[in-house]
Amino acid sequence: MHAEKLDFEYILKSYEKKDTSLADKLFNVNIARTARNFHRQIPTFRQTPLYPLSQLADMLGVENIFIKDESQRLELNSFKVMGGSFAIYRFLQKKLGLSDKEMSYKYLLSKDCHDKLGTITFASATDGNHGKGIAWASRMLGHKCNIYVHRETSEARINAIKAFGANVTVVNGNYDDAVRQVAIDAEKNGWEIISDTSWPGYTEIPTWIMQGYTTMLLEAQEQLSGMGYFKPTHVFVQAGVGALAASVIGFYASLFKEDMPKFVVVEPNKAACIYESAKINDGNPHTVTGDLDTIMAGLACGEPSPIAWSVLKELVDAYVSVPDYIAARGMRILATPLKDDPMVISGESGAVTLGALYSMLTEKEMCKDLIEHLGIDKHSQILFINTEGNTDPKHFRQIIWDGCDPVPREYWTQR
Repeated sequence: MHAEKLDFEYILKSYEKKDTSLADKLFNVNIARTARNFHRQIPTFRQTPLYPLSQLADMLGVENIFIKDESQRLELNSFKVMGGSFAIYRFLQKKLGLSDKEMSYKYLLSKDCHDKLGTITFASATDGNHGKGIAWASRMLGHKCNIYVHRETSEARINAIKAFGANVTVVNGNYDDAVRQVAIDAEKNGWEIISDTSWPGYTEIPTWIMQGYTTMLLEAQEQLSGMGYFKPTHVFVQAGVGALAASVIGFYASLFKEDMPKFVVVEPNKAACIYESAKINDGNPHTVTGDLDTIMAGLACGEPSPIAWSVLKELVDAYVSVPDYIAARGMRILATPLKDDPMVISGESGAVTLGALYSMLTEKEMCKDLIEHLGIDKHSQILFINTEGNTDPKHFRQIIWDGCDPVPREYWTQR
């Protein structure tokens, strides 16, 4: 399906019955509890807030909109540290041969642990937030870190990684080129790669990263329950390689089985590898090429994670591909809330899902079949994850203050 007026493309998927077997294996509630038990041992760890945007929900004609605000996660301004830190924990645990009962964050800092392990160099490619999380976790645990970024990575994001003691290498190419280069250099130098995308022969660590994200989903579900809601009816989640999307959707599918929410994956149209994989519809992940030139730096990925795609292809109800102005609109909506709704500081990748919903529900005729397919109505309770805060201050100000990436006039808000 294609809504030409909005420059907003979508694919609708129907199932006789959704297959939750892989989700049950990778993202069940016990795995989420294990991840959270580790994260809670980090001294500065705090649960991030879940905000209801009741006034915006009323304006859009749905029951409620909830935002899980990962801009307040530790000191990282992003959710990514949850996956990277848990993957490093699991890697070291396996290397030491310890059970969960024997293993602890405190032990990882001990002299005995470091005497057994020595100093390890962790490495990864990143668009910004994942690399920052790996750098932070490496420094906290007393290990070295090398991070590879692509040529379009902003200076602010590079400096944020360096601030946590990592060496940063800029690759003359896009994100996928950085992934390939760090794999070559890590093998040559004996570094340990902590990547959130998988490839043949490299699946265990990306799985651990995705499992680390489930801490925030367990938090969100408990917070929803505390507000009197059993579950969201819809979950909108953004995708780069698909790791976050797979963990979010896998967690909720495993938790609620036949009563699971409807799932929507949103991507930038200049880096829509999950969307293209769904469009080709042969069951395999497919790569998109080019510069991947989108303001959504955290989603500028051309090659899906095969593990993530294996989860998503069985569970997603709609795949959505949007232009950059949809993300910029979402940022401005969150930064200038309606009366009594909280202000949420969100970066481009964090706000795109809300921007997509707003565009859908304010241009209903253009998205009628999408809305009907998802069953969005006055009873809908929709969950979003603000995956990042203001991680690129210059560009953030250009969008919020200066109106960079404006919404075309014909789609301006009419109320």
